[in-house]
Amino acid sequence: MQEYIPVLIFLCVAVVVPISALVLSGLLQARGRNTDASPYECGIEPLTAARDRYSVQYYIIAVLFVVFDVETIFLFPWAVKLDRLGLYGFIEMAIFFVILLVGYAYAWRKGALDWVS
Repeated sequence: MQEYIPVLIFLCVAVVVPISALVLSGLLQARGRNTDASPYECGIEPLTAARDRYSVQYYIIAVLFVVFDVETIFLFPWAVKLDRLGLYGFIEMAIFFVILLVGYAYAWRKGALDWVS
């Protein structure tokens, strides 16, 4: 049972921190409503309707960001165990990098990384 104490502490922190943040933000928020504010209360008048269509380019860049971001997560376990993996692990990660760079070059060449269409 002693091994589960860190898990119990983690669960308590995971419950207490969000609840306390919500309560604290509720206590510190500004009182009263400004009826002239835009829907997101940023103070800037919207230029277009909220349901306007976005370019497909926007979604392509978002998906590419997620793909390359998830791929880089694989670097952390590899970096931790690099000394135990030795040359074999290094070669495997080099192959992984080559595949990742080929995908990046392909996306770049197709124009998926251009921000303005």
